[in-house]
Amino acid sequence: MGKGRLEAFSDGVIAIIITIMVLEMKVPHGDTLASLKPLLPVLISYVLSFVSIGIYWNNHHHMMHAAQHVNGKVLWNNIHLLFWLSLVPFVTGWMGENHFSARPVALYGFVLLMAGVAYTFLAFALSKLHGAHSTIAIAIGKDRKGKLSIVIYAIGIALSFINSWLGFACYVIVSCMWFIPDRRIENVLTDKKPKEIDR
Repeated sequence: MGKGRLEAFSDGVIAIIITIMVLEMKVPHGDTLASLKPLLPVLISYVLSFVSIGIYWNNHHHMMHAAQHVNGKVLWNNIHLLFWLSLVPFVTGWMGENHFSARPVALYGFVLLMAGVAYTFLAFALSKLHGAHSTIAIAIGKDRKGKLSIVIYAIGIALSFINSWLGFACYVIVSCMWFIPDRRIENVLTDKKPKEIDR
């Protein structure tokens, strides 16, 4: 089956997620810079979440560009990913409102971890559907970067109960790893050099 509806639905859900996040930010009553200070934790949470959602959208776009078609398994894996991403506004707000205390930071990390797992499932479902020698399978390769991200998220969750800022720092590290768009698919589409992409 075609992939158009999956892409359109995913883009719509991600746009709504970002909209919900920005609407959760309350405007301060004062007109001075000091009145913004209590909102700093919420703003920091929002920035990381916005970047994270942006990274997922960017990489999802690249992955679907390499896909030729989808099946039921891919559709359900995509819904699984969108489910975890849809929880990002809630955990973002909870973490910011509670000034990065341990449990909210840990739950935030858990949602990001599960989104990472869901994205990995989606990638491998597409890879399996298209075959081992397809563009998408070659581009994904062993997905070491994706697996490392999941490990760092897990470490961040554990560290959150020791020092919540250490846990938060782990989540920032993952975002930094993925901030530059994943070039694996672009490289395969343009250069056709799979041995340079398998990482």
